[in-house]
Amino acid sequence: MDWRVKGVLQGLLSRVPGGTVLNDALQRAAGGRRDEGAHIDLKFKADWLVQVEVLNRLGFRVQGRDLLEIGTGWLPVFPLCFALAGARRCHTFDLNRHLNPAAVPGALRELERHLPAIAQACGDAEATVRGRWQGLVAAGDGDAILRAAGVEYRAPADATTTGLKDASVALVFSNSVLEHVTLEVLAPMMRESCRVLQPDGLSLHSVNCGDHYAYFDRSITQVHYLRFTDSQWRKWNNDLLYQNRLRPVDFVDAARSAGMDVLIDMHVPRAELMARFDQIPFAPEFQRYPPEQLCCTSVTFAARPAAAAPT
Repeated sequence: MDWRVKGVLQGLLSRVPGGTVLNDALQRAAGGRRDEGAHIDLKFKADWLVQVEVLNRLGFRVQGRDLLEIGTGWLPVFPLCFALAGARRCHTFDLNRHLNPAAVPGALRELERHLPAIAQACGDAEATVRGRWQGLVAAGDGDAILRAAGVEYRAPADATTTGLKDASVALVFSNSVLEHVTLEVLAPMMRESCRVLQPDGLSLHSVNCGDHYAYFDRSITQVHYLRFTDSQWRKWNNDLLYQNRLRPVDFVDAARSAGMDVLIDMHVPRAELMARFDQIPFAPEFQRYPPEQLCCTSVTFAARPAAAAPT
């Protein structure tokens, strides 16, 4: 599909009553979620395991701890995986109410084949993880499963003002979410994360900062959207697929500005883009970035509340 057609269609859907529901139906019928099992497999292998690897590198364990997810999305894959890994509770906030509890039992069944990998990743015996899974399956319907997993779904909700107590959670995390918020929202979101984190807690985020239209139109690259000025891009941006076009350094700097120390910053420029960097047109708004920031289309970073300054 030509990216402009998708942009126009989603722009129209974002402005009509029930457009979000219709967009969800289209995604399940002909989009990236038409094969729910494959979608969950991808989220698990390419996303959740990556974040757990970062947690393990930092010696962080979720067992018995409270978590906060920013951006639930359509399926609670991460909260369920963390519950199977032993987390006590996961508050999950979303701006829009996308999650349908009726889809939760199916998602949980799809995760059964990943129980050995979850056990290995979290350092528990496979029998322990399977016991957790069986307990969730036995809970019943989707709402009951979420309660049994300690998943508290809040939507519509504002992750910049969670209402959670100071230093009440051990991990704040998101996956493919921060690229969809404005810079004006990102800053207070990071400050709120810092406020609710315990002193040894972590803020962990994986960001897909490439042009999402490139997944639907193979004729364009993941940096295609950087050729447009801000005014030009507003024509194609829309509320259903809002893309802020921020680069990896912007997300990391937002965490630092919020009062956190960045412990891990994983971003690698794409070799094929670097090789022809001089042939890629970039709008004036992006001229201040070095090539490696412009040619990088993802970043995973972990930060911790900075230690109090000595008195």
